[in-house]
Amino acid sequence: MDRFVQRSKSSTSRSPLATGSGKSNKRPEGAAQRTTPTKRRRVAELKESGDEDDEFDLPTLTKSIRDSEDEAPKMPPRQTAIESSLPAVPIDKEAIEQYEAMRSSQPQIDEDNTTTRFEKRQWVPGKSSIYVDAFNLALETVLEDESPLFDIKEKHVFEQWRGLSYETQYLYVRLFLRKTASWHRVERLQSSYSNDITDVDLAIEDLLEPRELPGDSSNSPEETRSEGLEVWSLGDTFTFADDSQEYIKTMADATPLLSLDELKALAKDAKVKGKNKADLVKALCLTSARQAGLLSLGLSRQNTNESIASRDQEPEDNQEKMEVNRDSHFLRKILATTGPLIRLSEPIFKLFERVHLVFYRSTEWTENSLTAIILAKIARRNYPDYVVCRSSNIFDSRQSLLEFELSMRKDFEVDKVLEFNGPPGEAGFLKVLEIFEGIAERWRELLRQEEHRENHVYEFGEGSYLRRFNAAHAFTRIAHKAAYVLGRLHRYREEHALLTELLSQHLFHPARRGSWYQRKALLEERYMWEVDPDPVSTSPETQKKHWQQIALITCETGLQDRDCHLIYHYDLQKRLLKLEKRLRVPRRLQHDFGHLKLREPEEHNVQGIQLVRDDPDPKGKNGRGLSTKTTWLDELGELDEDGEPAHVSVEEMCLSYYRHEGWKGYHSEGGIIRTLFAYLFFDILFVYVPNVFQTAFQTCPLDLHTDAFYPARASQINHRLVEIANGGGEKILREVYEREHERQTCVVGLNWDFGIEDLVELVSCFNRTALAAVCKVMSEDYRARRGGVPDLVLWRTAGDEAQTNRDGIINNNIDRKGEVMFAEVKSANDRLSDTQRLWIHVLTGAGVRVALCNAVAREVRTLL
Repeated sequence: MDRFVQRSKSSTSRSPLATGSGKSNKRPEGAAQRTTPTKRRRVAELKESGDEDDEFDLPTLTKSIRDSEDEAPKMPPRQTAIESSLPAVPIDKEAIEQYEAMRSSQPQIDEDNTTTRFEKRQWVPGKSSIYVDAFNLALETVLEDESPLFDIKEKHVFEQWRGLSYETQYLYVRLFLRKTASWHRVERLQSSYSNDITDVDLAIEDLLEPRELPGDSSNSPEETRSEGLEVWSLGDTFTFADDSQEYIKTMADATPLLSLDELKALAKDAKVKGKNKADLVKALCLTSARQAGLLSLGLSRQNTNESIASRDQEPEDNQEKMEVNRDSHFLRKILATTGPLIRLSEPIFKLFERVHLVFYRSTEWTENSLTAIILAKIARRNYPDYVVCRSSNIFDSRQSLLEFELSMRKDFEVDKVLEFNGPPGEAGFLKVLEIFEGIAERWRELLRQEEHRENHVYEFGEGSYLRRFNAAHAFTRIAHKAAYVLGRLHRYREEHALLTELLSQHLFHPARRGSWYQRKALLEERYMWEVDPDPVSTSPETQKKHWQQIALITCETGLQDRDCHLIYHYDLQKRLLKLEKRLRVPRRLQHDFGHLKLREPEEHNVQGIQLVRDDPDPKGKNGRGLSTKTTWLDELGELDEDGEPAHVSVEEMCLSYYRHEGWKGYHSEGGIIRTLFAYLFFDILFVYVPNVFQTAFQTCPLDLHTDAFYPARASQINHRLVEIANGGGEKILREVYEREHERQTCVVGLNWDFGIEDLVELVSCFNRTALAAVCKVMSEDYRARRGGVPDLVLWRTAGDEAQTNRDGIINNNIDRKGEVMFAEVKSANDRLSDTQRLWIHVLTGAGVRVALCNAVAREVRTLL
């Protein structure tokens, strides 16, 4: 068959393949959640597909770093650790309205306490909303368990917060969820929140009221020990919000507050031009600084003699000049246009932001984080049994919390340069190196400290998760990006030294070790012989062979490193064999990876009738271009209600083809693999590990989507992999089903709609070692590997009439009862993603059949 690659990007439905036994085509609910491929946004070679930190990649507190809408980097959607661990519950406006309606139907109670209302699910009229409840729940939980992380002044702020009225708290929280660095027009706030707040002006006045703070806090002197540590200290007084009259004093502050139309009107009055908002703001600021009124030149509306005499009255003249300065004129005009404005006070905002950092155990949080935990509780779901451990040792001191916050800000600076503002150029690369040099010494010191903790303090593997809240975690990521920058600048010797340093530590970002080995070996093979500061020989050939020998050792070391994930082995093996041949290593001493050689995917062509519309929208839905979704006629499938072949997606059309060939299966992509993993690793997912179960409503541990999951459970995972390889998968599957199916327990990735008999049959047909290899890949990097699995998973038992291998020979493999095959469906103009290529390599390397199924339109019909 002809080889063809890639799947249809457009298919959004998944249906099980009907079998000869008469199984229906009912679509599993969980299998219908397909992720449409999107353009990857990354700097070349910066993020490998195995990046374990997606939910932590964009550092925390990003809202406070943004200065204006135009300057804010575009942030891809993220999930916090808490959000990833909670069940899939709706958190849209409708869900929030249902929550409010439910609360309003509850009997009134007297307790004015967030925790009481939350636990009893009771409503206090005019004193509760989901936003305020979630905000206060986070605050009260943190103060109950981790109050030592905050000083006297900060605790006094919390007391003042409790004293605010509900409506004032509501307004603050809603602004807290918006662009906090922005000024908000009071007039717009009045119209936006008139339905929720009876007196918006009174709430604003309450936020602007100055409040006194106690004397000097009892901060430890060590708080300022770290260079550059940002302590958002409080003075003698504070306000929850700032007033525009006090803080907006210059054109640079005022002009960004105007809309584009308002800026154009002002620019017309000032006789300046600009192509966009940024140009207009710049032109207005420049003009107002240069222009001056007549009086500023020494002229006045008096006669000449009086004007000359007035020059001797210096104080009065200076005052008069300032009053007529064009800057003041435009400033008054802008503020007249905007009206009164307020913004959240930065020190208080930073304080509450730090509270949420501690509560959500994440390096970032969103509005969804605020509501998800409450909605997860009120949802009628059953959760697994596990030990909840709301730990108070995530941050062992106030100093560590502040330093962690600083590391997140530094990490964000690097992201802004490399990822969110276009090509960084040489200036951007140098900026990244400057940031790294500023934290390098502290990073190395933290590495030494963490090594000591790992050897003498941590027990039961708790360090794996706690390390993610150490500043060294973000600093190591900065070092990783600095190494990339050094490579782009062709500073290979420095890059090699930094990669060596990264590999010398095993505690932070272990999932990146494979990529570090790959890059280090490449540098040693190609570049280091030229930049070696201490060459072993003056002969270039001798020098090359010397470094090629070192590269060979690097490849061997990487393959032996238990933290080097399986996905990197193929590349290291390939380079190792090439180096051995180049160095003329004796054949008897060369490595042989023949048993691990990747087989080429099979090539299948499936012909069908494609259906197209005769009047497609040239801009496509939502104005984003023609959809890639294709519709096909299901000639081999079941007939529709009118007795005609159904119109289906390209994947469903291919399913019918394989059904006709005697296969059973599902169009599930990663759905069925995630379900199998949840069944086979159910008890390991919920085994007690300190700190990873912070609430009673989680569907997985908080570290599942991080690189800390595997190391913390290495012993249990490896034991389970051996058990699966020895044929114990079917037994484990049935035990979990019998125990949990009746409750329909919420577990990450587990779709109860998949029939248990189908799953057991699939496991029995799997090559045992291949199934163990798939599970190992999932356990090593669950976040990155949950996607990219081929579209179709197919199997057939040994008793099926069509049970043959690719050569047409009956498969008598006694290791299994049948055969499994994965198929990646490709229609025209599709392209394989990196994660899809990875899974094809993993599956073929484990001995599983993989087909690239090309859907060919033998006829195209036009639909009216």
